Amino acid sequence: MNNVETLKSEVKKYIDTADEKVVKMVHAMLEVDAEENDWWDEIPENIKDEINEAIKDLDNGKGIPHEEVKKMHPQWFRK
Repeated sequence: MNNVETLKSEVKKYIDTADEKVVKMVHAMLEVDAEENDWWDEIPENIKDEINEAIKDLDNGKGIPHEEVKKMHPQWFRK
């Protein structure tokens, strides 16, 4: 199995000999990957715990139906 340094070396060699189309495609892939940060990884653990607990509650039938929330807080649903 290749280690990371070997892979980097192979990728560099490939890029050095690739045509313009391939270089642009690789660049675009790297740009997309760099821009895609998963918001879940960015939030604090205590918030993750609260979200997971809320999901469990909903799965167990606890919660307020959407229509009820709309009645309670109509200002949240104005366009």
